Amino acid sequence: MAMVYHHTMHLSAPARLLLQDRYLLDGESPEQLWSRVARAVDGAKAKDFTFVMEHLLFLPNSPTLMNAGTPLGQLSACFVLPVEDSLEHIFLTLGHMALIHKSGGGTGFSFSRIRPRGDMVEQTSGIASGPLSFIRVFDAATAAVKQGGKRRGANMGVLASSHPDIMDFIRAKTGGGLSNFNLSVGFDAHYFQCRDAGMPYPLVNPRDGETWAEIDPQEIWRACAEAAWACGDPGVLFLDEINRKNTVPGYGMIEATNPCGEQPLLPFESCNLGSINLSRCVKHNDINLDLLTYTIRTAVDFLDTVIDVNRFPLKPIEEQTRATRKIGLGVMGFAEMLILLGIPYASQEAIALAGEVMDHVHREARARSAELGEWRGSFPAIDRSIFSGPMRNATVTTIAPTGSLHIIADTSSGIEPLFSLAYHRTIAHRTVNTVNRLVTVLAEKRADGQLILDAVRKTGSIQHLPIDEHIKELFRAADEIAPEHHVQMQAAFQRHTDNAVSKTVNMPESASVEDIKDIFRLARSLGCKGITVYRENSRSDQVLSRGCEVCVVE
Repeated sequence: MAMVYHHTMHLSAPARLLLQDRYLLDGESPEQLWSRVARAVDGAKAKDFTFVMEHLLFLPNSPTLMNAGTPLGQLSACFVLPVEDSLEHIFLTLGHMALIHKSGGGTGFSFSRIRPRGDMVEQTSGIASGPLSFIRVFDAATAAVKQGGKRRGANMGVLASSHPDIMDFIRAKTGGGLSNFNLSVGFDAHYFQCRDAGMPYPLVNPRDGETWAEIDPQEIWRACAEAAWACGDPGVLFLDEINRKNTVPGYGMIEATNPCGEQPLLPFESCNLGSINLSRCVKHNDINLDLLTYTIRTAVDFLDTVIDVNRFPLKPIEEQTRATRKIGLGVMGFAEMLILLGIPYASQEAIALAGEVMDHVHREARARSAELGEWRGSFPAIDRSIFSGPMRNATVTTIAPTGSLHIIADTSSGIEPLFSLAYHRTIAHRTVNTVNRLVTVLAEKRADGQLILDAVRKTGSIQHLPIDEHIKELFRAADEIAPEHHVQMQAAFQRHTDNAVSKTVNMPESASVEDIKDIFRLARSLGCKGITVYRENSRSDQVLSRGCEVCVVE
């Protein structure tokens, strides 16, 4: 059934520019894009699929928009590839990575099985160079393969906290380099047992299981915070929590995630993601639950069918993906939804609503997956899973960052607060200056509207203006919100998400290493599966810049 929905689609100038640069085929219009993708995924449901995309209610991940209905036909965004401890296997994986990047996907790796630097190499009587040397090789190869001809390849490198090279890994990006990698330390349960008991933590050679050294667990924790303070990397992954919530525990241990950390996957698994635009589900200052529910169910149908029509880059990926049939339905536009509802992001009411909204998304997605499991059959690995009844997909929900999708949908990214009320960013080698559309709506309704717009263009903020406090609270930007609140928001969404949550904790430039340690600790205590912090101006390649002297007002 198609919903009655009277909103006329309007694409912003940045959205049109981005679509033209990356997504539209030669001579294709945005309307033809939605139709091409919908028909390629399932002609029988093309009407519903087109509807949710053209009204910007739901968008699938970028490879689906780029490749559906084309000879390439690779529609997934997230992949994890195994890295074994042999030169032959490492370079075989490197070739697999290049194929995935060429098709528009991103890759994650655990380098934890590679023997440490200085260990012996039996066949040559040589000395091992360690995992970090190979991460640099993968990084250089990524730079040489422009992703799908349209976007740069992205990687996640994970190293176990127990690896003898862990301290070098933690500091790997503090002096620059590795620009095509995000890094995360994978903490295990034994680490936290040692830390909590005040015991030394063994660093173990993965080649033979021998303890190479013992270290104070607090040293690793502090080093992570110092490096994150300096450059934003590494993030931390709580692998014990990830595997405790693994829906297919009998199918293996998860050791790595996709590039942004929201999709923990087994070796050779892939996942196709998509996001619902929550801001489009607000009608007359309230959430339109019927529209939201329709969009959720349609999105699950869409993402599940993608698995069947996908052209996988490698046979092992196809086999593993079809065994678990994981999908990742998430949300974007949460911050704008809150503004439309009159709820400040930095409030307990917002955290409560986050839980309610994501609970609804998750329950409806699971219910639809159960229906599909009954009609079409459950995922083949269900006998090794936590499910007792029919279920089409081993996972249904993920919170992705929606880096490009939120620009197309003209809304806020993922579950993040507004980065700034005005910003300039580079799209297709052009600088695009933008004032947030809801600020424009606010300004149009007020006598002091021009004052607000002028201030926003200069600073990206309204916190210094002499206007009512409630308006100021509604329009707080990311760095005007307490870091602890960012973590609480992530945890609220994580409680109702199968996979993981991509969320950046914005820290002021003045934040200390101790502040970052506190954030890591809070994330752990609240049940997050991982955490990433970004201290303002700690990196020279910051994608967005606050304020703009001349802004396009959409």
